[in-house]
Amino acid sequence: MVADFTRVLAGPYCTMLLADMGATVIKVEGPGGDDTRAWMPPVRDGESTYYLSINRNKRSIALDFNDPDDLRTAQEIARRADVLVENFKPGGLAKYALDYAAVTMTNPEVIYASITGFGTAGGAALPGYDLLVQAMSGLMSLTGSPDTPPYRSGVAVFDVMTGLHTSTGILAALHDRHRTGRGQRVEANLMSSALSGMVNQTAGYLLSGTVPQRMGNDHPSLYPYESFPTKEGDIILAIGNDGQFRALTREMQASHLADDPRFSTAPERSRNRGELRPLLLALLADRSATEWFDALSAAGIPCGPINDVPGGIAFAEQIGLDPVVSVGHGADAVPGIRHPIAFSRTPVGYELAPPALDGDREPVLSWLSAAHAHTTESLPSP
Repeated sequence: MVADFTRVLAGPYCTMLLADMGATVIKVEGPGGDDTRAWMPPVRDGESTYYLSINRNKRSIALDFNDPDDLRTAQEIARRADVLVENFKPGGLAKYALDYAAVTMTNPEVIYASITGFGTAGGAALPGYDLLVQAMSGLMSLTGSPDTPPYRSGVAVFDVMTGLHTSTGILAALHDRHRTGRGQRVEANLMSSALSGMVNQTAGYLLSGTVPQRMGNDHPSLYPYESFPTKEGDIILAIGNDGQFRALTREMQASHLADDPRFSTAPERSRNRGELRPLLLALLADRSATEWFDALSAAGIPCGPINDVPGGIAFAEQIGLDPVVSVGHGADAVPGIRHPIAFSRTPVGYELAPPALDGDREPVLSWLSAAHAHTTESLPSP
């Protein structure tokens, strides 16, 4: 069982991924519920779609830690947990005896995963919002064009990334427990996820002293690797090697460009992009983005139109990824995006729609009572 003491995005995304893969997840919420229940619009039937997007396959119980009975229930959930995930401010659970030291006194084999914004040392007091991390990590300095202010990403990328890292850490810790019989603490934070997730940009600075700059849709090391206008609509070209560039010029009936010493190799194309871009623009102006996508894709050249979100979902459907699933059953079912991993033997499930606040109090309390009495009763199936 996973005891989910998280709210907002990184933690709930982590526990949803685990729930999709078969974990029983009990979502412990305060009396007012997860913050994202109030993050709207957009809404569906009066509920925040933000909340709905990251809380399927869970059961909710609302507990007030300042109420002695509720606190005992929270502590019992922690005692029974195989995994506990929390994203309170560092030290915030100690006064409730729900911190790592206290929980392991009664549950020494627990995998206790903590998510913070900036770690537990000098950044412990800083609030862990993704936008702050995008700004303070340097990502926003890379997002936008040279003549625009820094922009945030359109998605809370470091929240999502940290949720993924935490789920990976939990699975690794569970594997170690299976081998050794010992639990442990897993710690992840948004700032470390950001610096790791910026990969070539942070490494480029560390290894060469080069400070990355905003380049719009351009790439510091590859060209052409950006968006280009066509006769109708924009298209992305993502040319990663010399063979792809030669194939591109062949399809454009401009093979001479691949023989030009200014453009024949990736380093030369990067250095001479200012000369290559207008030549490509003139060639791309002959067809629409859709026409170029069909022709270039058929030749194995990496490219694609710039879709909106409905277009992205539609394209995934078109290529057979079946991105939309039905979560829950009957009148309570809601659409959701498919779990990103496919398994040949243990497929993920979508049995439980995102829970109403405190919607599973009775079955959770019943399960705890039965577990305390050393029976084998489990939470009822949906």
